[in-house]
Amino acid sequence: MGDHFEKGQHALLNEGEENEMEVFGYRTHGCRQALCLIGSILSFGILPLVFYWRPAWHVWSNCVPCSLQEADVVLLRTTDEFQTYSRKKVTWIYLSALSSAFGLTPDHPLITEEEYIISRAIRKPDLKVRCIKVQKIRYVWNNLEEQFQKIGSLEDWLSSAKIHLRFGSGLTREEQEIRRLICGPNTIDVEITPIWKLLIKEVLNPFYIFQLFSVCLWFSEDYKEYAFAIIIMSIISIALTVYDLREQSVKLHRLVESHNSITVSVLGRKDGVQELESRFLVPGDVLILTGNKVQMPCDALLIDGSCVVDEGMLTGESIPVTKTPLPKLDSSAPWKTQSEADYKRHVLFCGTEVIQVKATCSGNVRAVVLQTGFNTAKGDLVRSILYPKPMNFKLYRDAIRFLLCLIGTATIGMIYTLCVFVLNGEPPEEVVKKALDVITIAVPPALPAALTTGIIYAQRRLKKRGIFCISPQRINVCGQLNLVCFDKTGTLTRDGLDLWGVVPCDRNGFQEVHSFVSGKALPWGPLCAAMASCHSLILLDGNIQGDPLDLKMFEATAWEMAISGDDFHIKGVPAHAMVVKPCKTDSQVPVEGIAILHQFPFSSALQRMTVIVQEVGGDRLAFMKGAPERVASFCYAETVPASFVSELQIYTTQGFRVIALAYKKLETDHHTTALTREKVESDLIFLGLLILENRLKEETKPVLEELISARIRTVMITGDNLQTAITVARTSGMVSESQKVILIEANETTGSSSASISWTLVEEKKHITYGNQNNYINIREEVSENGKEGSYHFALSGKSFHVISQHFSSLLPKILINGTIFARMSPGQKSSLVEEFQKLDYFVGMCGDGANDCGALKMAHVGISLSEQEASVASPFTSKTPNIECVPHLIKRQTAFQITSFCSRIWPLQLLLG
Repeated sequence: MGDHFEKGQHALLNEGEENEMEVFGYRTHGCRQALCLIGSILSFGILPLVFYWRPAWHVWSNCVPCSLQEADVVLLRTTDEFQTYSRKKVTWIYLSALSSAFGLTPDHPLITEEEYIISRAIRKPDLKVRCIKVQKIRYVWNNLEEQFQKIGSLEDWLSSAKIHLRFGSGLTREEQEIRRLICGPNTIDVEITPIWKLLIKEVLNPFYIFQLFSVCLWFSEDYKEYAFAIIIMSIISIALTVYDLREQSVKLHRLVESHNSITVSVLGRKDGVQELESRFLVPGDVLILTGNKVQMPCDALLIDGSCVVDEGMLTGESIPVTKTPLPKLDSSAPWKTQSEADYKRHVLFCGTEVIQVKATCSGNVRAVVLQTGFNTAKGDLVRSILYPKPMNFKLYRDAIRFLLCLIGTATIGMIYTLCVFVLNGEPPEEVVKKALDVITIAVPPALPAALTTGIIYAQRRLKKRGIFCISPQRINVCGQLNLVCFDKTGTLTRDGLDLWGVVPCDRNGFQEVHSFVSGKALPWGPLCAAMASCHSLILLDGNIQGDPLDLKMFEATAWEMAISGDDFHIKGVPAHAMVVKPCKTDSQVPVEGIAILHQFPFSSALQRMTVIVQEVGGDRLAFMKGAPERVASFCYAETVPASFVSELQIYTTQGFRVIALAYKKLETDHHTTALTREKVESDLIFLGLLILENRLKEETKPVLEELISARIRTVMITGDNLQTAITVARTSGMVSESQKVILIEANETTGSSSASISWTLVEEKKHITYGNQNNYINIREEVSENGKEGSYHFALSGKSFHVISQHFSSLLPKILINGTIFARMSPGQKSSLVEEFQKLDYFVGMCGDGANDCGALKMAHVGISLSEQEASVASPFTSKTPNIECVPHLIKRQTAFQITSFCSRIWPLQLLLG
């Protein structure tokens, strides 16, 4: 096997990504093809079947290894533990079809511009492009770098200045035609698979081929009744499977069919604004966004104006998100690097809905097409359904081992049968029949039918309970779960937040809590102004919409929201800006209103949001809202009360959600768009703490108690404050009263590559510090005096998790064995944590609301989404019931199915053993 790869050239496809593959080059050999054709005829079709099951054998038999540049066939091998093979033909795209349109020649400027992948892919002077298509994505051969590269995306190396300069005014018609031909149409085509294709694919399963052989053998031996029973059972099983697959194919087709028929306005470099169908869009096109309720047909980079977008399709939360234009910076660094981890705030994702646009002085809201087709966010979501990541379930490994044991037992039985019948002088045909009969007894032909029928009925029972499954093969593993991770907000706790109060502060420290229960209005001041304006709320059809937290905060001020008219003239404030005004009956407020000029939207990575506002007839201000620790770090130290940590702990230990507010005055001579986030978010004055109450759902505690009593570990993964998470874990029963919580903190040393780790017993405040020179620390001996397993739980933040992963990797498994509370976790860290648990041989379940949990839901063995938004379709299971009651129900149902599955596997062994 290795010889085949050593002779040919190979490279990596999608290097560093989840779907990374090795690609090997081969050239079709005429003599080998002829021999394979003869072998197929002589074997009565068995050889093509083997090639169907083993694509690598097909390539090795028909082709000879060669360089990728000369290959007409490539063999792909995944780099994961499964090393799955697939075969793809290399095809050509000819540009000659375009030459008559605008005289395309090898020395045309569009061909010689070699800084772009498209230009590097065109072979001169033939004007053709080599490409392969893998999992719906097209890859072209880069002649300069001599490798296959993904096409259909704008190059990542482009700087923000280059994007504005090169693509700001759109593409010429010639550029559009070339890109359209090479990149392919901007469509997410999921064809409804014909029934005959599904039928053939199912029938060609090795088990059913073996079953056909068994049935023919039984008919020859006059076992007609049993043979007919197996045939009927198999027909029912195949029919149910084909029906189920057909239904899923139809649903997926309906999910994406509307994407391909959207009319958009495109700005051409020479042709001006034109209307065309979205299927003709190419990377680099400039979209002109006008009006509201616009479905995005591609991923696009906002370069002018701002938008409010409903990203429910991606995040599972239909909370409006504000998108800001990509700044034009004088830097050669890639635009994603310039925007740091929060580059997504400039991107309009495919499938999302633009519900409001806001133009700047130029008069247009413009966005450069970033990715098309299956390269987009929606395309990636659909591909994750079409090509799910294989999971190496122990159950399946054991099933294969058991099958091999049966085959071994059958081989011994067959040899024994041959010896006995030959010695007794039986006719040769009888000897062969009886020997083969032993195999059909040991390896039961009814096994696939029994398992398939069981899975389909299990799916239907779950459907009656409001639990939907798109990955039937994961049903088997539900009963194996021994660790379940839960999101907190919206999963363990209620979605809604109640505003409990606000704690203002001044130079003397924190003042008394202002409670909103009495209905008393908050006195006018910077804190009141911050609560009225530092949010991402929008006015849509006369209704205020947005994040529930922002909505509660704004409603507490009793202010009103409006859109400024043409008569609204303030220096630096554009017409039709968002304006918040005090209630008409409130005469104590000295300002007429506050205009919101610019937003730096909230980001889970940055844990804050900032707005620039203009008081009517007053100052220009900046307000910040976010995680208390983060907000305090941007403030003057003297404005943050000395009792900040202890005051914060008072509320977080009671399970409250705490948000901090801060502000500063800005100079009015600077234009708003010229102010960078870094300049605005510095030297702030701390204003106080906003206290919100987030209560547990009624079903949470009983379900967690049931899981713990069944010896299934429960873990909380949340983006909320660590102390709040600890309190919720205690209140919910995830951590019992008799168990201790140990807070682990890890920090990187500034200016060096070293780090330190420390842990604190939360109740007793003991503190012990270790440097990273101790890679292995016996934490159990230090903190567990009684030595009782599970008598303590570790709690840590996302920052500490990252540092430990980087600097204390040998310690990470020991922490995870007793780690229960993980707070301030980013979406990426949630996925990484699930993967780390899987490395410790846990069968991991993940239950979340489908918001920033999508990655973790897909990564887990069993992901259960409590959201019915479109994003949740990538999760293996979706529950209509918006609480965690579905988790034990799923485990119970599938444990019963597992017993049935096990019995269907064990009965032939019982027959053999008598």
